Amino acid sequence: MPIPPRSDFFKLVSAVAGAHPDHLAAITATEQITYGDLARQAERIAAGMSTRGLGADSRIGLLCNNRIAWLEVFVAASRIGATVVPVSTWSTPNELAFILGDCRVDALFTLQTFGGQDWRQAVEDWARDADRATHIVSIEGNARPGWLDYASYAVDSAGLAPRPDRRADAPFVVLYTSGSSSRPKAVPLVEATILENGFDIGERQGLGPDDRVLMSIPLFWSYGAANALPATLTHGATAVLQSRFEPGGALDLIEQHRCTAIYTLPAMTSALLAHPTFTPARTQSLRTGVTIGSPQDVVRAATELGISRICNIYGSTETYGNCCVTPHDWTLERRANCQGPPLPGMSLRIRDGESGALLPAGQIGQIEVSGYLTPGYLFDSAQHNGDVFTADGWFRSGDLGRLNDDGTLVYSGRSSEMIKRSGINVSPAEVEEVLQQHPDVALAGVTGAPDETRGEIIIAFVIPRPASDLSPDDLLRFCRERLSSYKLPDRIVPSTELPLTPTGKLMRRELKALAARGTSQS
Repeated sequence: MPIPPRSDFFKLVSAVAGAHPDHLAAITATEQITYGDLARQAERIAAGMSTRGLGADSRIGLLCNNRIAWLEVFVAASRIGATVVPVSTWSTPNELAFILGDCRVDALFTLQTFGGQDWRQAVEDWARDADRATHIVSIEGNARPGWLDYASYAVDSAGLAPRPDRRADAPFVVLYTSGSSSRPKAVPLVEATILENGFDIGERQGLGPDDRVLMSIPLFWSYGAANALPATLTHGATAVLQSRFEPGGALDLIEQHRCTAIYTLPAMTSALLAHPTFTPARTQSLRTGVTIGSPQDVVRAATELGISRICNIYGSTETYGNCCVTPHDWTLERRANCQGPPLPGMSLRIRDGESGALLPAGQIGQIEVSGYLTPGYLFDSAQHNGDVFTADGWFRSGDLGRLNDDGTLVYSGRSSEMIKRSGINVSPAEVEEVLQQHPDVALAGVTGAPDETRGEIIIAFVIPRPASDLSPDDLLRFCRERLSSYKLPDRIVPSTELPLTPTGKLMRRELKALAARGTSQS
């Protein structure tokens, strides 16, 4: 398949549709859509947007789980040159109210309830109090009074005007991401850059039109919208969407649709392997994909889950999802022990956090990134731009790592998550990696807790594998053989669960609070 244009999502989908109209663009547990139908339906929804006053200056909110309607609205917004604001379905009504008010969307395509959250009142309060004309579209039907129904939103596109020209730096997507500030930050991303960087991510994975990429990770997250989705569509591949991650359902989708690629996380990998119905035969179609985690996490995904060409990655929402990816054809050992070289158009440097000096290869310091970067936070969070961007335009990631002599990156962890034990920095990720090498450990989370004499002590929360006979003393002996003494956990706490996001990412703030409560009660 010829490489399609990468200027905007609508042109991309239309180009693939023109060459292969019947090739599947997306599959879910209950529906599917071809590239041809996605292009046609997106244009009809775009016409519906245009007839209702939406255009290049409009912001379109999208509060929806992984489903074909999400793709249709996303591509339709591209057709009219509007900005999309995907909103997390993990949002509470208060969080939703903040985001809708902060970005001042002109229209909202929304579910009414999902995952135990009911947003109807928050949405209606926003629409009533908005200082601009707005409309609400109910994606699942049963529209409330004053709301529009998604099923009848699309109109004939014969009179739809061409997409207007836009500034080169105009945002297409605004993603809200949590961080060091108390409120989520609004991160704008430029459409052509999303597609260019996404294409490079797909190239590192070795994707092609015959691939079927399982996306259990949410599309409203940068891992989805700025990574998995553009990597898949720029290669004319098929997105296999899971409504939200559940290991049994994910295994069913992999097996039924012969998925060849997957976007996973360490806890998702563990959940798939621990599911009662897992067998290696169910995931034998998997070949490539990406994961975030320790060397042990990468090896486990490759050898136990069977993703032999799994790629290790590093990046953030501000760097368009990823700025480093290991090539899929490297040896597993090499892929597991670094996050890869920078993608085309990206550069990294390492700076000493105390002196401010740039560091040579091999020394750990603050990671800074240049190249494909967000133009800068918007709205309320624009106040943080002076702190996170250097005078010469590099992004201060807040992460620690080192560059190898060959230019590859080795990630060490968030600088804010480092444990300072007796004045010495200890990386939680490094201790977690060792703990998870023990055959009886399913998952580990490490954090610091206040201590009067040492500043902080190291607390390790450990989930044993089923039917194992794991003792803290045995595990500590195991660690002594692999860790320097100052990195050894001061306390190992057997646990049945760890605080995780719905996609299985460790919630380190909650883990730290759990450790603090435990030490105050002891």
